[in-house]
Amino acid sequence: MIKIENLFKEFPLNKEQKKERNTSDKFASAVEDVSFNCNPGEVFSLLGPNGAGKTTILRMLSTVIQPSSGSIEICGIDAIKYPREARKKIGFLTGSTGLYARLSAHEIIDYFASLYNVPQALLKERKSYLFDLLGMNDFANKRIGKLSTGMKQKVSICRTMIHDPDVVIFDEPTSGLDVITAESIIQLIRDCRDQNKTVLFSSHIMGEVDLLCDRLAIIHQGKLKHHGTMEDFRAQMTGKSLTGEFINIVQS
Repeated sequence: MIKIENLFKEFPLNKEQKKERNTSDKFASAVEDVSFNCNPGEVFSLLGPNGAGKTTILRMLSTVIQPSSGSIEICGIDAIKYPREARKKIGFLTGSTGLYARLSAHEIIDYFASLYNVPQALLKERKSYLFDLLGMNDFANKRIGKLSTGMKQKVSICRTMIHDPDVVIFDEPTSGLDVITAESIIQLIRDCRDQNKTVLFSSHIMGEVDLLCDRLAIIHQGKLKHHGTMEDFRAQMTGKSLTGEFINIVQS
């Protein structure tokens, strides 16, 4: 489970940034008073236009950065006080693959499994499941530097999931991928929900949101503009498309 309450994040502005923004403020607000819960066995979607604050929220949830104020709980753990304990529960897929080009897919996965102290028996089981689901067996022994964008994304997702985390955070997992690769990732998200994991994902593809999402939150300019079930979101569309309703909420 993910639980965040009254989350704020401010970043200091240097002289050049103040000039660019035409402001004398010492800080810029990226996230302002955001609260929501993500529950086990559901897919929760975090939506918003570019620069809305989504990635900042995801990075705070993953303990990469700390909030200015507010609280974050991951599976009942205070993620601000005990980030190392919280990280053990999280699988976090960032917007960048960040894979070492000289290692093979097998070597990358083995390395990250060792960081999480995954037992060998479980590692073998997890690799077999994830490699089959994501179609990685044909390139598992190739160096990362020789792989396509879609293949690298699959390795990143496998790295994210290898320790069988209770909470999975995906930041635009299908961005730039072909239809077949995207479908395998969508199936993985469904499997996570079926396994009673807490799934939080950010996407610009409204078709994926409609297909997968149980509940959603819409962020704009760092503020929470909408929070509710996908069923309620569809009910209030009043003839508009999903994208149209999203735009309407952001611009209201």
